[in-house]
Amino acid sequence: MKVLVTDPIADAGLDRFRGAGHEVETAYDIEGDALLNAVADADAMVVRSGTEVDADVFAASTLQIVGRAGIGVDNIDIEAATDHGVIVANAPQGNVRAAAEHSVAMAFATARSIPQAHDRLRGGEWAKGDFLGTELNEKTLGVVGFGRVGQEVARRFDALGMDPVTYDPYISEERTERFGAELVDSLEECLERADFITVHTPLTDETENMIDEEEIAQLEGGYVVNCARGGIIDEPALAAAVEDGLLKGAAIDVFADEPVEPDNPLLDVEDVIVTPHLGASTEAAQESVATSTADQIIAAFNDEPVVNALNAPSMDESAFPAVEPYLGLADTAGTIAVQLFDGHVSDVTVTYAGGIADYDTDIVTATALKGVFERAVETQVNAVNAERIAEERGISVTESKTSSAADFQSLITVTVSDDDEEISVSGTQFAGDDARIVRIDGYRVDAVPHGHMLVARNEDVPGVIGFIGTVLGQADVNIAGMFNGRETIGGEALTVYNLDDPVPDETVEELLADECVMDITQIQLNGE
Repeated sequence: MKVLVTDPIADAGLDRFRGAGHEVETAYDIEGDALLNAVADADAMVVRSGTEVDADVFAASTLQIVGRAGIGVDNIDIEAATDHGVIVANAPQGNVRAAAEHSVAMAFATARSIPQAHDRLRGGEWAKGDFLGTELNEKTLGVVGFGRVGQEVARRFDALGMDPVTYDPYISEERTERFGAELVDSLEECLERADFITVHTPLTDETENMIDEEEIAQLEGGYVVNCARGGIIDEPALAAAVEDGLLKGAAIDVFADEPVEPDNPLLDVEDVIVTPHLGASTEAAQESVATSTADQIIAAFNDEPVVNALNAPSMDESAFPAVEPYLGLADTAGTIAVQLFDGHVSDVTVTYAGGIADYDTDIVTATALKGVFERAVETQVNAVNAERIAEERGISVTESKTSSAADFQSLITVTVSDDDEEISVSGTQFAGDDARIVRIDGYRVDAVPHGHMLVARNEDVPGVIGFIGTVLGQADVNIAGMFNGRETIGGEALTVYNLDDPVPDETVEELLADECVMDITQIQLNGE
């Protein structure tokens, strides 16, 4: 087979291909027609972040697989790859150790002002009396995000005598305890208890500027380390907090805009240490991602499982038409359930009732997990890797089936839970590709899973729905559809609103200020 490598990787990866008898062609820094010509007769392609692999590339080739030597796949059109039957695989674990070690190094560097002291001494100044460091021993470490890197960081700091606490709503308590960490209920508690925080979440709509001026104030007298993604921490607020002495220091490897702009405020504060996104820049990490990528491509050539494939697996051709409509429904049900759930997810149950229960539903369950996890983890999630992500995070996954579906031909229910609470979302598929959410937390509804959704819990009394509609109208938010369910007359009701636009935060606060409105949750559906 022919492997086209368009971004430099470690020689160990190239040697893997050649050792397996495959031809390797390197063509760096090519784009446009030159890239299309180079890929025309390739069976596989290896890229890093420098090559844009778009629909034109797939249309011009007969590729079997594209391997990304690293984690991020923003430069690869995965939908186009799937349309052309091309596997996309990355190497998410190759740089875990490197990123964890860089986080540890940055924490020590800021705690002991190592770069600052170095610069002063190189400048001819013996400034011994100007630097009084902080010992990490017996301090509390706040780990924001407890994926693979966060777990490795916690393990290392625990061994160094620190007391790790973590905030991550998508991890189980049992899993955190295995790494010597304590799971806390909120970001605020994590920050308030921590002397140091280290950030290890993906950059999503929920985590963008997640740590801003208000959150930083809760870490008074502490240190911030971020070797995850830029944009999670408000950079001007962090710079101001360190410069004003609210924080003792910060160590930052990633930035909202990279390469970092010269006027970034973090560059002008003496007690902020900065490095140019070096978390994965070790010889071992580069060799690991190269060999991992090569091994997966070779596995694809041999018709063996591709461990880190990012697009959906195939299934029996004759059964797929019956199952395919429920993939999007399962994804949506998982997405809605996890956004309504106020707790740490420890269990996910997918229940099939009626006709759908007669089929092999592994791919549907995996797609439901994709909906649950997609906004929570640092790597691309799909039906291939969702179950492995659940296993890594210590989350139990259960699939159950029953032949009876009450009023529906088929029904899928996704339930997310912890030891104390759970929430379920049920959906069905009507004729003509008409998907509906028909039950939320026991309330019967008939909601179209489309656009922007808002779920309100309120007292079942006259005027509440009118009040909500009026407030949304005053905010210029149009209601496209409304679906109300209640348990008893005068009890509690649940209403789902389909909206043309998201609801501003101040409008949500206005709704919650009414004594009859108990809870408001905005639902962001995948693809919106």
